Amino acid sequence: MPTDISITVTDRNGKTHTIEAPTDMALNLMEVVRMYELAPEGTIGICGGMAMCASCQCYVLSNHQLTKKTQDEDAMLSEALNVKPNSRLGCQIQMTQEMDGLNVELAPEE
Repeated sequence: MPTDISITVTDRNGKTHTIEAPTDMALNLMEVVRMYELAPEGTIGICGGMAMCASCQCYVLSNHQLTKKTQDEDAMLSEALNVKPNSRLGCQIQMTQEMDGLNVELAPEE
């Protein structure tokens, strides 16, 4: 069974990247973006993936069934800038087989 999925990430400069994300390492989207260096170091995942900052905010462009927002994620997004109805925190999107084909755009840096 394959352990990698294909996801598409549009970076903050508008460039689109189709990348392979492992599903067997318990990574989240924010960690994958950092791994591929799709955002300058120190500008994404500042809190380390604890849903305590909005530096990994992204817009989900595909029609994937995501897990329900936690209270922490909802609270953080309520205080963030540039929030849209499809905003999520990348640190809260786990890389699983169900996320194959995920398409997201990184929100502007706050």
